[in-house]
Amino acid sequence: MNNDNLKICTRCIYDSRVPYITFDENGVCNYCHQLDKIKSDYKTGTKEGEEEFKKIVEQIKKDGIGKKYDCVIGVSGGTDSSYMLYLAKKMGLRPLAVHYDNTWNSAIATQNIRKVLTGLDIDLYTYVVDNKEVDDIFRSFFLADVAEIEASTDLALAEIMYRAAWKYNIKYVLEGHSFIEEGITPVGRNYFDGKYIESIHKMFGKMPMRTYPLMTLARFLFWTAVVRIKKIRPFWYISYNKEDAMKFLEKEYDWRYYGGHHLENRMTSFFHSVYLPQKFGTDMRNNTLSAKVRNGKMSRDDALAEYNSEPYVEKDLVEYFKKRLDLTDKQYEEVMNRKPKIWYDYPTYKKTFERLRPLFKILANANLVPMSFYLKYCFPMPKDREW
Repeated sequence: MNNDNLKICTRCIYDSRVPYITFDENGVCNYCHQLDKIKSDYKTGTKEGEEEFKKIVEQIKKDGIGKKYDCVIGVSGGTDSSYMLYLAKKMGLRPLAVHYDNTWNSAIATQNIRKVLTGLDIDLYTYVVDNKEVDDIFRSFFLADVAEIEASTDLALAEIMYRAAWKYNIKYVLEGHSFIEEGITPVGRNYFDGKYIESIHKMFGKMPMRTYPLMTLARFLFWTAVVRIKKIRPFWYISYNKEDAMKFLEKEYDWRYYGGHHLENRMTSFFHSVYLPQKFGTDMRNNTLSAKVRNGKMSRDDALAEYNSEPYVEKDLVEYFKKRLDLTDKQYEEVMNRKPKIWYDYPTYKKTFERLRPLFKILANANLVPMSFYLKYCFPMPKDREW
């Protein structure tokens, strides 16, 4: 991506194209400051943070007495979720692995899940959605001209983890997200909720939504405020190095790297390497690259050079996408060349989340919803720019 005439953060590589970005008098962006605050609040990587996580683990063990499992961990075959399984076992927890199969998994990801679960002797709860139905949802988002083409996968995994926890009377979900290693994606092109998915599918879909596990607002509030299933992100408390985790997994479980961040699923790969860059001029590699710059793992010059290089595109990925979604070459090109739309062009729960901000603040402080959800979804955003 060409960064000529763009203002770039002096601490990371976020630039003025990033939604809702601001810069202080030293040229540092608001997202760097946001991450600093989270790091301070959670005492990430410090003795205090480690001790806090140990307390959480002891509580999980206590609440899990007499149960077959004491926590749920969503798995994708990627680095973070795979290492989270190892960490849970190392800490003496009894996790149940949960996988939402949207039928677009890469062979490597499927093998990674099998190898790690077998090596750690962890049970797997899998939910497989009807492939034609999920393709109809993906196709709907593509035809709607919005960026969040794979949003249905993220929300479905969250719903399935809640369902598995409910089924086995588990009160904790462990998530393998690290804001240190990945940052927190700005909400500009990364918004999703149940109403958004339902409304777009209703406008552009052809099939009824029968097997897709839709998380409505009522279900979200039931899981969080009534059942009170807690979501814990261990990497927000403890030291975590993704490169070291990859080496460990490769050595101990014959785990294999899948070629890049978020490339363990072919729809996710299309989203990151083709759809966002080509239709929306957005390249989410800046999240991980900025994190590496902040952490001192990469120089700003090297990060910018990689960011300005073309993203890796798997061979035949576009043809696979068109075939799966029953798109002609002409249809595909028409959509890819149309003017993009934004999530607020369609019905969502966003205003409701904002009205319920006091409730979600309480839930976030109690680890009943992720703090990143509260920060990204519960505050008003201006609608005076196009991307």
